[in-house]
Amino acid sequence: MLGTALPGHAETFTDPEWPCVQRKVETLSLGVMWPAPVDDQPLSREGKDLADQISLRRVDLETAEAEIARWIAAHPGLDPAEPGRIFRASFERLSSTRSRIMSGIVTYAQKQTQLSARIEAAREEFATVEASETPDFDRLDTLEEQIAWDERIFQDRQRALTYVCETPVLIEKRIYALSRLLQEALPE
Repeated sequence: MLGTALPGHAETFTDPEWPCVQRKVETLSLGVMWPAPVDDQPLSREGKDLADQISLRRVDLETAEAEIARWIAAHPGLDPAEPGRIFRASFERLSSTRSRIMSGIVTYAQKQTQLSARIEAAREEFATVEASETPDFDRLDTLEEQIAWDERIFQDRQRALTYVCETPVLIEKRIYALSRLLQEALPE
């Protein structure tokens, strides 16, 4: 009996509506990305402005690093907890964006499923009309055109799915990179 393995009950992290290769993780944890507790003190106006700026995905990490260094240099008596607060603000903003994108990916996948069903229904109707004793050639032409168009849209969306699925991963990488940059800038 000791050598018999019991079936595991591990969570599978599968979501039938999630089309991406990457495992779906709904929410991120601040504590995983920042090594110390972040207090609930309000962020200074300047700190909020910095957090807003470095959270913009169009701002490359080199520019973010320079802005962090400039900000730290401009605040010599900096509260050592302020970089954590800045990270929290950046984390919340980027996590919110990531959540909206992930919801959009699910909607995207649902529309692909609907389009696939529409293509299949049109193919079935095409086969039925074609097999009839007196086929309606105008209807066959219409169905053929609809199927070709829908398949093209479906395939274009499938190709775009790789990029769409990478977006939450890129945001996660940005959050981690900002954490690292702010930690390196911490006053010693």
